[in-house]
Amino acid sequence: MARELFGTDGIRGVANREITCELALAMGRAATLWVGPNARNVRHPRVVIGRDSRRSGAMLEAAFSAGVSSVGGEPVSLGIIPTPAVAMMVELERADLGVVISASHNPFHDNGIKLFGGNQRKLSDEQEEEIEALLKVDVHVGVDGADVGWFSRRDDARSLYAGEIVDRLADVMDPRVKDLRILVDCANGAAWPSAGVAFQRAGITTIDYIGTAADGININRGCGSTDLGLLSRTVVDGGYDVGVAYDGDADRLVAVDELGNEIDGDRVMGLLALDLKSRDALDGDQIVVTTMSNLGLHRTLGAAGITVHTCDVGDRYVVAKMRETGAVLGGEQSGHLIYTGVQTTGDGIAASLLFLSALARTELPASKAVAQIERLPQLLRNLPVKNKAGLADNERIAAEAARVEAELGDAGRVMLRKSGTEPLVRVMVEAPTTELCEQYVGEICVVVEEELGAALATH
Repeated sequence: MARELFGTDGIRGVANREITCELALAMGRAATLWVGPNARNVRHPRVVIGRDSRRSGAMLEAAFSAGVSSVGGEPVSLGIIPTPAVAMMVELERADLGVVISASHNPFHDNGIKLFGGNQRKLSDEQEEEIEALLKVDVHVGVDGADVGWFSRRDDARSLYAGEIVDRLADVMDPRVKDLRILVDCANGAAWPSAGVAFQRAGITTIDYIGTAADGININRGCGSTDLGLLSRTVVDGGYDVGVAYDGDADRLVAVDELGNEIDGDRVMGLLALDLKSRDALDGDQIVVTTMSNLGLHRTLGAAGITVHTCDVGDRYVVAKMRETGAVLGGEQSGHLIYTGVQTTGDGIAASLLFLSALARTELPASKAVAQIERLPQLLRNLPVKNKAGLADNERIAAEAARVEAELGDAGRVMLRKSGTEPLVRVMVEAPTTELCEQYVGEICVVVEEELGAALATH
């Protein structure tokens, strides 16, 4: 059975149109029924639930919690909290399932549901298929009397999570990080106030914050890891040494240097890999990246004697490959970064503490520290289309991509993939010059739009 609802990172869509209360209720029931037979808490499976700051989040959390209770589960609300905090609270609460109500980097009108198993990891494709099958169970099936589940809250979850991160990173933090002037963009999302608590407990005081005024509709709007303009300008105008930005659910980290230039996930990973290797802390001298990572990262790390393993896009695929290879570090160009000494999933706040410590150890300006990570000119265009599913078997699009790759030879590459979370096709080209990137991306996009139908993102 193929998955129909789940994408690369849970279920996502327009809140109250595609991600409805009815769907959340059914998902709560199905996920609790799925985990029940193997739960630690067999009679009443324990389900921790967190959300980001979207207006629709409380509504969907209530519906999901009702579904959990209706089949005997115990929903535990963690409130507005980063996605990786939910994974950690599965461990700390000895829960059977972790649930995040979030659409991550998407605009506020979207929302979604993603799940963590009792091992604190995102579910596999096969496990998601099993839950989808359970959605077809008669909606009236449930329990009554003393078997009905009950609702509770953990108001201290953010502090527990922040403290745990700092404790787990105690041995790798460099005291010189306290000398950096840092600006943090919390994207008006779930990072605040967890990020503030973590930095405070780490003793970092030369730090300021933006994107901390969530109102339910301004998440990711003009701020955060997907819009670095405000962070970049403020870093330069304020004379900061570095800026870091999270996305709406704080599982990604992207940075800017003192000149306001972007430091993407590839360069963050590259700096961390070199730093860990220099301290004999990169087990097996290896890391895991996705197919979207820049060829320059591969070249830099290869020259340093570090093996680079590649997997499909999605941080859960990164985690799976890390488990297979024994790598302690992995991530994505988009900013999902996993260090197994701290987390089982992408964690923006933990990654920023690691990155800032690695930067401090170089004793270089951020721009010079990351310049050692080679980067080929690369252009990624997210193209709204009517039929993204048609990409897989479209012969004309494949032929156009093959033509460009043949012209580039070993000097570049082409990547085409449909988004797992939005109605987009992602077109990426690496080439010797920015001009060639723009030319080839433009040529491919014309064919993609002709074949799959141009569409404007409207809600």
